[in-house]
Amino acid sequence: MIYRHLGRAGLRVSALSLGSWITYANQVDAKAAVEMMAAAFDAGVNFFDNAEVYAAGQSETVMGQALKTLGWPRLNYVVSTKFFWGLDRQGEAVNRKDTLNRKYLMQAMDGSLRRFGLEHIDLIYCHRPDPHTPIEETVRAMSDLITQGKALYWGTSEWSAADIRAAWEIAERHHLHKPVVEQPQYHLFHRKRVEREYARLYEDIGLGLTTWSPLASGLLTGKYKDGVPEGSRGAVGNYAFLLDGLTHPARNAAVASLKPVADELGCSLAQLAIAWVAKNPRVSSVITGASRTEQLQQNLGALAVIDKLTPAVLERMDGITAGLAE
Repeated sequence: MIYRHLGRAGLRVSALSLGSWITYANQVDAKAAVEMMAAAFDAGVNFFDNAEVYAAGQSETVMGQALKTLGWPRLNYVVSTKFFWGLDRQGEAVNRKDTLNRKYLMQAMDGSLRRFGLEHIDLIYCHRPDPHTPIEETVRAMSDLITQGKALYWGTSEWSAADIRAAWEIAERHHLHKPVVEQPQYHLFHRKRVEREYARLYEDIGLGLTTWSPLASGLLTGKYKDGVPEGSRGAVGNYAFLLDGLTHPARNAAVASLKPVADELGCSLAQLAIAWVAKNPRVSSVITGASRTEQLQQNLGALAVIDKLTPAVLERMDGITAGLAE
């Protein structure tokens, strides 16, 4: 396994990590989570990503149950979660959803700790920006959660470069704990934010990245070229919003053109796509997902592909996907 610092922070995370979005509590129960997390850990994975909103809190519960069963020393693994959407999606509790105000963040943190069964969470994110709460209020709340010992580091997810810089500067000015990481979507068809918008932040504030969806929700595996397979992510009812992207004709054609590249390198399309993300030195960790141990092991095989991505291969991949990336 390759380990990288989280930006300029001292924390080191595995270059490939295991996330729970869509799978945990939907496709993966506690028993399966134990099996996959154990396999990932044995392969050197030390970072496990989650979020309060995943499966309405049940994903945190499943991961917490797995961690209790596995009994690893707490220093040996890193757990993250994210706050913004809350759990009360249908109720009238206006301070429990779609917000980053202090009241919500303090209570959301305690809820996540209970579901995980942990005394602290290593890394917490603001899952989306909140235009209705002053950034200073959010920064102070996140910093206080670290001061209280409930979290160790904090960051953002899908924030603009301007808002990340504003949060960092507020923390700098008031001697608060600064955001150290951003969690953006990043894959061959979604790359402008990571490669252009955030470009100045890597050197200016030492921003780290834990990127999600390296396979574009499965598009880059090639399995959607003939429609939506039964049991796939696109077939999960709550995630029907992914279908347009998964069945995009031009992108599926590009994926087909990437297949010879993967064949020449002796890897699968999925391994090629994951390795491409990990090749970017700005990426601290690539968050992968899996619903089966075999799928997890295949994804981890991407580590052996990273060094095979020479400048010539990368240029060829860029040419195939040119004009299709956001």
